[in-house]
Amino acid sequence: MSTKARYLFQVSMDVAPDKEALFNEVYDTEHVPYLLEVEGVISVTRARSVPFKVTIGGEVKDMPAGTPRYTALYTVASPEVLTSAAWAEAVERGRWAPQVRAHTFNRSHQLMEIMD
Repeated sequence: MSTKARYLFQVSMDVAPDKEALFNEVYDTEHVPYLLEVEGVISVTRARSVPFKVTIGGEVKDMPAGTPRYTALYTVASPEVLTSAAWAEAVERGRWAPQVRAHTFNRSHQLMEIMD
């Protein structure tokens, strides 16, 4: 990966099944666009885990979908982006905080330095 950014911020979580449609709508139409407005946020990629098959040691193994089920990878210019006033404001905007956040669980956050 060739980029000016030096860090990936990974946010993973599960969501209550009855709130999944709202979760995805708000994440895609509000949460990600607001965070992309923050200086130093380069890109955001969302992913959902799925079951798969993989060959390990000459044997095909069935693998279940991983948990947490949803992951967002934020490419950021520096760790300081995550503590900026703009980031703090963006993560509270829209329906995410009042309508969605409480229905998420099994959350994890990780900051990784890009090694290229």
